[in-house]
Amino acid sequence: MATLDVRGISKTFQTPDGPVTVIDRLTIRAEAGEFVAIIGPSGSGKSTLFNIIAGLETPDSGAIVIDGVDVTGRRGRVAYMPQRDALLPWRSVIENAVLPTIVQYGDVAAARREARALLDDFGLTGWGDARPALLSGGMRQRAALLRTVLWHRPIMLLDEPFGALDALTRAQLQQWLLRLWDRLDRTILLVTHDIDEALLLADRVYVLTPRPAQVALELTVDLPRPRSYAMTAEPAFARLKLRLQQVLMEENGRL
Repeated sequence: MATLDVRGISKTFQTPDGPVTVIDRLTIRAEAGEFVAIIGPSGSGKSTLFNIIAGLETPDSGAIVIDGVDVTGRRGRVAYMPQRDALLPWRSVIENAVLPTIVQYGDVAAARREARALLDDFGLTGWGDARPALLSGGMRQRAALLRTVLWHRPIMLLDEPFGALDALTRAQLQQWLLRLWDRLDRTILLVTHDIDEALLLADRVYVLTPRPAQVALELTVDLPRPRSYAMTAEPAFARLKLRLQQVLMEENGRL
């Protein structure tokens, strides 16, 4: 586990119509072992923020700090699962899962053994040698998360991992992710548009403003763990949901 500090990040892109500031002096924090959700309007810079944390883009100002060390612009410090599963269609589930080890010139044989040992935990027993075309949407997402876990980084970034799934599959995978997180001891940042998902999974929720992104609200989710989907019908859950809805509506009204 590791602590992540995003300190005063700003990012402006040059476009044919002039400069567009996507993020403006944004500061957020995830404690070691914490589950943090980030929600906000479409186009508010959430994916850009993740690209900066992952070192895929460099901010104009500010810093990314992990356990007190400035890692701004440095790749490979976090495990990043983008919106699309990005599974290579010509590789099996196992061979997709060990890609991080190949990139790092690690022990691929050991990574294959580890991936096979984890298939049951990821609901993929019997599918290790199958190619992605044979998998359901939920199975593809679990395979992509297996690959992310095998990156062996203490911080994981999940960018709307269940956004393209139907409601039932999404609910099932949310519960599955909660059980998995309890065992992994990882710090997780999740981007989502789903308020219920944010409250069900996270310890804290950051609401971002429309572009340029700043923090409109930091909300502590004071709901007991372990959590189940039945909790979404409880008054305490409804109270937190209403608070997030109010802030999001206020921010959307400024677009």
